[in-house]
Amino acid sequence: MEKLLADHRRQLGDFEVVEFVDEQEIAALREKLDVPVPLELHWSWEYGSEIEELRALYERGKRGQWNAETDIDWSIPFPRDEWFVPRENALLLPTLLTMMGVDEETCRQAAFDEFAHLISQLLHGEQAALQLCGQLTNACPTIDQKFYAASQVADEARHVEVLAKFIERKLGMIYPIDPTLKVLLDRLLEAPTWKLKTLGMQTLFEGMAVAIFDQIVRAATNPLIKDILRRVQIDEARHAAFGVLTMRKVVQEATEEEMAEMEDFAFAILETLNANQQLDFLRQAAPKYGLDPEAVVQSLHAMPQWAQLNSEVYMHTVIPNLWRLGLITERTEEKYRKAGILWGDRFEARHQLPLAS
Repeated sequence: MEKLLADHRRQLGDFEVVEFVDEQEIAALREKLDVPVPLELHWSWEYGSEIEELRALYERGKRGQWNAETDIDWSIPFPRDEWFVPRENALLLPTLLTMMGVDEETCRQAAFDEFAHLISQLLHGEQAALQLCGQLTNACPTIDQKFYAASQVADEARHVEVLAKFIERKLGMIYPIDPTLKVLLDRLLEAPTWKLKTLGMQTLFEGMAVAIFDQIVRAATNPLIKDILRRVQIDEARHAAFGVLTMRKVVQEATEEEMAEMEDFAFAILETLNANQQLDFLRQAAPKYGLDPEAVVQSLHAMPQWAQLNSEVYMHTVIPNLWRLGLITERTEEKYRKAGILWGDRFEARHQLPLAS
């Protein structure tokens, strides 16, 4: 299987990284606003529920609606000069700067910059999810799937709204989309089948979003960001559950060739995202604080617990769900381990793993 972004790969120590260094190429990627998507519309004449669990998930989604303007207390401040996560749980840049003995004010500023970048990338991802779920309402074959995809369109619109308002009202700065993320999201949007779209967005990206939001919510001390992300996280968990419920039937009915295609598709997306090792962000922000992006990545890889730290965002939801679906196999397991995406013992009871919900 050919790796994605093969012409943007190089060795950095013992690790193969994906990076974009040509500013004109990066600008061109960001200016590419139109994605040609050949999409088949699928009618369904069965209006009753065919998959009880999906209809129940749709009902839960209707009960879980909230208003991004009126249900959030926007009067709560988000000060730039205070730690919004405990210093010991700070993000990458402030942690490194603290170890170097840099003053606290600079460390707090680095935390603010890194957090603004993270929220910006999540915002861009939510827009991609909004557009992809609009595709699924057309392409999915059953009414239950169409109903849920339609409800997720409303969820994703709300997520775009609330993150955009948080950035505008509290952060005051938005980072453009990282080029690696842009390439991968475009790949999902232009995927040729609703099955690959569902696997890519609902099972992979939504599963990672659940992990990221959970990490922030558990660490954050600011009540505004905790409330916003807790609400988004609950929605995202439903979306990941939709992916598992839908893909479970797809996998059961898949041919050997279709299974191989889905296994390779999932690994290619996750491996490419992981191979960037935050270099897109580090090349923008690290020099501002006297840090060399490559040295940062190399120091991370030299840490004895790097495999566990690196895999945390994947092992939270995505990898368990892929195991549960049977989309990590003996053919692909070692690839995940080599990339640092999967760490530890095999899931002995992979089919008893709880459904993300």
